[in-house]
Amino acid sequence: MPSTSNRILVIGSSNTDMIIKLDRLPRPGETLLGGQFATAAGGKGANQAVAAARAGGAVTFVAKVGNDSFGQQAITGLKRDRINVDHVFRDASHPSGVALIFVAKDGENSIAVASGTNSMLRPADLKQAGRAFRQATALLLQLETPIETVHAAAKLAAKARLLILLNPAPARRLPRSLLRLVSILTPNETEAEMLTGVKVKDDATAKEAAARLVAQGVRTVVMTLGARGALILSAAGAQFVAGFKVKAVDCTAAGDVFNGALAVALTEGQPLANAVRFANSAAAISVTRLGAQPSAPTRREIDRFLQGRDRAGVLR
Repeated sequence: MPSTSNRILVIGSSNTDMIIKLDRLPRPGETLLGGQFATAAGGKGANQAVAAARAGGAVTFVAKVGNDSFGQQAITGLKRDRINVDHVFRDASHPSGVALIFVAKDGENSIAVASGTNSMLRPADLKQAGRAFRQATALLLQLETPIETVHAAAKLAAKARLLILLNPAPARRLPRSLLRLVSILTPNETEAEMLTGVKVKDDATAKEAAARLVAQGVRTVVMTLGARGALILSAAGAQFVAGFKVKAVDCTAAGDVFNGALAVALTEGQPLANAVRFANSAAAISVTRLGAQPSAPTRREIDRFLQGRDRAGVLR
């Protein structure tokens, strides 16, 4: 059960995902028939909030949705996962965010997003969530809302002395003034390349990219490497935490599940390497399931997965 020590504040996006499952991803200009269609709750912020809540965190979510059926469905789903939605604002002037997702049979995906109300979440909205900042232990951020809002949230969290985790996705350049506020940055290989100019293709280049991010002011980098696991790099040195081999069905939201679970493990006081292993296991479970939020595992599922693989996920 959540405790007062693992209160996690998540600020970010909420979308409704419209998913088509295909044998392969379509090429430019190509139409593929015969795909299986489904809808699911999504958005990187909401995904991470749900992942953290199911992993055992006490989560408050700050977001903006439309005054439409998609927005109402999003709030209903968040409440179902016992997430505090007191600061999920309704905007009658703009539609809720929507994502169109193609998923190939090997689990790879292609995503396009219509941001809608996500682009309307402003720094002024954060002032209404002041109590949530004061009560939280950690802040979890992503980049599907305006960068000025992300930056303002990080400043408020730094003032409140929270642990600040930033998942720099979707990939984009970030100002050093923001990076210096970040406790833990969690890029994947593509995002690390965007931020540093280093093409990550092996362990050596992963370390090089992470080192450049630390040089820009980030205290700790946890770079996700897909099925290979994750790299931890800080002033104390580098560690690789191996991933878990599973049969992937849909990689959508694997990174979000990783981040939500990582935040929970850290607020519980787990050492960073153990927290990354915990997050790796949650992400591994998620890719065996279709959809974003539907793929996020419960704490019991994560613990059971780890118990069955007690010799996996070791440091290398």
